Amino acid sequence: MMYDAVMIGSGPAGLSAALYTSRANLKTLVIGKDRGALEKADRIENYFGMAEPISGCELVENTKTQARNLGVELAEDEIFHISWNGHFILEGKNGIYETLAVLLATGTGRKTLKIKGLKELEGRGVSYCAICDAFFYRDKEVAVLGNEAYAVHELSQLLPVVKSVTLLTNGQELKAEVPEGVHIIREPVISVDGAERVEGVTFADGSSLSAEGLFVALGSAGAMELAKKAGAFTEGQNIKVNERMETNVPGLYAAGDCIGGLLQISTAVGEGAQAAMSMIPFVRKQRKEV
Repeated sequence: MMYDAVMIGSGPAGLSAALYTSRANLKTLVIGKDRGALEKADRIENYFGMAEPISGCELVENTKTQARNLGVELAEDEIFHISWNGHFILEGKNGIYETLAVLLATGTGRKTLKIKGLKELEGRGVSYCAICDAFFYRDKEVAVLGNEAYAVHELSQLLPVVKSVTLLTNGQELKAEVPEGVHIIREPVISVDGAERVEGVTFADGSSLSAEGLFVALGSAGAMELAKKAGAFTEGQNIKVNERMETNVPGLYAAGDCIGGLLQISTAVGEGAQAAMSMIPFVRKQRKEV
C-alpha cells in the first residue's frame, strides 16, 4: 500500500506531525516499536495545558487515540532500511511500506560500545550499513556485531555478497533466529584490530577472529542509522536539517531528539508540526507529477 506520509517513531514529534498531515488529507502512517523515551517518564508536569501531572505512557496513548480519530494509521514495527525507487521503500521486521515522504522521529541515543579500535576504524572497515557497503566486501570475510533482529537483517544483506559472515553477540543473549550455517561467537569483544583498516577482532577469552570488515548493528536501527542509509547528512549524533525540518534528501525530514536541541516534549511537538507543514506541499506536488 502506498502512503503519502510515513512517520518513523510514535513519540511526540512523529505523532504531532501525523495529526497535521492527516488533517490535510494525506494518507498517513505512524510506525513505532515502543513509546520511546517517554515510556520511562513517570510524571510530566512541565508541558502546556496539564492541570495535573501525567505519565509519559498516558500522554503517548492519549495522542495515539487522537491520531486514530483523525484517520492516522498506526503500526507496531521496527524499520531496518530505507531506499528510494521513485518513492521511499521502508523495510521492516513485519512488512514493507511505500510512501512519498518520510519523517525520522525515533529519538536519539544510538547504542555504542566502548570497544578499543571501534570508533578509530569507522569508515576503514567498521560500517553501520550493510546494504550501503556490502559491495566493498565482495568475497571477503566479515563479521556483524549485534544480537537482535536488526543484526540478523544486516547479516542477511551480506550473505549473498561476501565470502563469510560471523555473528558476534558480544556476550549478550541472541534474540533472533539466525540463518542456518552462520557461525556465531558469543564471547565479549574487547578490541577491533588493525592499523590502517580492520584486520580482525579479539575476544575476552584471548581468542581472535580474522575479518576485513565489521558491521555494527546493535539493538534497533535508530534515526541516525536510517538517515545514513537514505543518504542524509549527519553531524555528530544528530541529523542535519534546515529550519523546515528538511534533510538534504528530498522528501526526507527529521524532527525531535534526533536533530539535537532542547530535547523536550514541547520542542519535539513543534518540530513535528513544522515537518508536517513542509511535507504537505511536497506530497501534493508529488501527487500532481505522478
